[in-house]
Amino acid sequence: MSKKIAVTLVFGGRSAEHAISLVSASAIFRNLDMSKFDVRSVYVTREGRWKPVEAPSTDIAALERGPAHSFLPWKAGTPVPEAGADIYFPVLHGPLGEDGTIQGLFEMAGVPYVGAGVAGSALAMDKAAAKSVLRDRGLPVVPWLAVAETEWRADPAAVLRRVRRALPFPVFVKPSNLGSSVGITKVARAGDLAAALDLAFRYDATALVEKGVAGRELECSVLGNEAPEASLAGEVIPANEFYDYADKYLDGRTKFVIPAELPAGTMSRVRRLAAAAFKALGASGMARVDFFLEKGTGRLYVNELNTIPGFTEISMYPKLWAVSGLPFPRLLERLIELGFERHRDRKACLERGR
Repeated sequence: MSKKIAVTLVFGGRSAEHAISLVSASAIFRNLDMSKFDVRSVYVTREGRWKPVEAPSTDIAALERGPAHSFLPWKAGTPVPEAGADIYFPVLHGPLGEDGTIQGLFEMAGVPYVGAGVAGSALAMDKAAAKSVLRDRGLPVVPWLAVAETEWRADPAAVLRRVRRALPFPVFVKPSNLGSSVGITKVARAGDLAAALDLAFRYDATALVEKGVAGRELECSVLGNEAPEASLAGEVIPANEFYDYADKYLDGRTKFVIPAELPAGTMSRVRRLAAAAFKALGASGMARVDFFLEKGTGRLYVNELNTIPGFTEISMYPKLWAVSGLPFPRLLERLIELGFERHRDRKACLERGR
């Protein structure tokens, strides 16, 4: 028998999406083929300490019992047995995990890992920067403004005037660097804008204010490196006014139509735009691309790209690939293959440059 591939899941982390990471990592652990993979697990506490654990869990108290490493699970450049791996699989949603930070650590260590590299991760995580790049590449994005917290604190009246002049209500206000609908507010009137900005600034130093689009919410999964493939698209039908944190992870009342009921031409365009957005932001491995389909006009807008999408039981990323012919266990194998492929290409490039 060939040797099993050692895969270390890295999950938890310091972001507001810590709890979601635990659920995603647990689902990945359950779906990895244990006949092919030797799966190890490293939990990153909410304080940023590293701890090898037996398996992912949603029991935070149990995960945090016992000693943890102050910075890295390496000693003198050699991985400790519980943490060492042939390849690392980061399952860290949000800042300090999905934003290029853990990817930079893996690059410095010279180890293979699953998913996007430093630049693609950082760019996709920063919604304002990502929208600028997408717009410059000619991809359709919703009208938006970025607001710095320093600008807001210095002259809130000027910020409110700028938003009112540029965007019609309703608008959505969100942290620029976060996901899972944390810190997002739908604002129907100007009088509620200040409170929404204050909430967004609890999570990030930059807030994004976007024009509200009446229509359908679509999602498309992308897989690959240099030649990405897009899954069939799915539709999210929120139980609440919009697809917020409670709707995603707590209430369980959201409806998903997989695949979405779309004309063939619209489905094809979603898939083309998803792959184009993936390439524009320099992603690799995986990403979920979210869209708005505007009611009345039929316009498609690229909303955002998530380089470490959710892998929970209700998450769209694996569900969309399953309906497109790639079941969860095989999807994980493909992601690991792509991680090795990217590492080989990166290593060859570095060696040529020496």
